[in-house]
Amino acid sequence: MFTIRVYGILLYNDHVLVSDELIKGRRITKFPGGGLEYGEGVKDCLVREIREEMGLDALDLRHFYTTEFFQQSTFHSDPMQVLSVYFTFHVAAPEAISVVSEAFAGAGEVQDQELFRWLRLDEPADDALTLPIDQVVWGMVRSSKS
Repeated sequence: MFTIRVYGILLYNDHVLVSDELIKGRRITKFPGGGLEYGEGVKDCLVREIREEMGLDALDLRHFYTTEFFQQSTFHSDPMQVLSVYFTFHVAAPEAISVVSEAFAGAGEVQDQELFRWLRLDEPADDALTLPIDQVVWGMVRSSKS
């Protein structure tokens, strides 16, 4: 079994946008995005996810990375391989995005509630993002900007 996930990398003023979310009882910091739905292309998926999650139009999508290694899903106990596709994108007014300054600030324990924040590209922590594939991409994003 496979699950296909599509995520966006939004860069602005030496920061990248991340999403803090409670998923199945776990606090997860990830790139904005989500699961591909039947009948959708990967770009269409990201456009939909950004519109649903942020109420914004994702513009100028450019492929950044597709998973090149096996990754078991963090959220499925049965065998489920994750394939993730990442795009860089822009929005019309990134400074207008509603963000918090600290991870999960004011989130409480509401399932599937997303809070966004800007993460500095020079953030030293390799574990700034929770999911294994996101951690690889985080390193790639940081390397590409140094």
